[in-house]
Amino acid sequence: MFIIQGYAFSQKTINTFRDRTIYLESENREIIKLNVKEILNGQMDLTQAILCPLTELKPYTKYYLKYSNQTEKESNEMRHWNSDKKEYEKVFWKTTNKKSWATLSSNLTLEFDKTEVIHYGCGPSAKAIFNIKNKSSSEVWYKTEVIDIKTNKQTTFYIKEWNNRLHVGHGMCAGAFTFHNKGNYKVRFTPSNIDGKSLKATKWFTFDSPFMVDKGQFGN
Repeated sequence: MFIIQGYAFSQKTINTFRDRTIYLESENREIIKLNVKEILNGQMDLTQAILCPLTELKPYTKYYLKYSNQTEKESNEMRHWNSDKKEYEKVFWKTTNKKSWATLSSNLTLEFDKTEVIHYGCGPSAKAIFNIKNKSSSEVWYKTEVIDIKTNKQTTFYIKEWNNRLHVGHGMCAGAFTFHNKGNYKVRFTPSNIDGKSLKATKWFTFDSPFMVDKGQFGN
């Protein structure tokens, strides 16, 4: 499985995946259709699609993401800057000969560390931070469910670790989760590898809005 994430205006493209044929195209023009497993809407300018190939990919092959009725603007969204070549190029994935990932460690645990607000020029980042313990060598995705306890509104998004921690919230410009100035929240995580094999969901962790303990920290 893999994740395609849209930011700001490109969120519109992600949301159309429900009604379009999504596929991978190899360098040799071979087509692999994709199943859209989930489309998840974040709270601050992020939307993601979870995709899974319907047939096995070939080893050591480059694949490019395509969709039916793809516009020029959408094609440009799937380009990135190659700093070595000093030019833009199409985004691609290259397979290896590995067919599956190691099972996740059943001892994997998460512990609440702290909440944090950092003020930047264009706005604050606000996060609840969790430490990861006993992680296996596999790449881990964390299906993250956050509930506003007052309204019971739930938002779900997949996040990945950064420096062996999970940051639940948003950055200066975008993020999966937002918080009111005052309020209480709860969150739980379901770890999975990219084969889609999951551990059991964690317990619910409760925490106060990061803005309630804002110490006025400023970033560069």
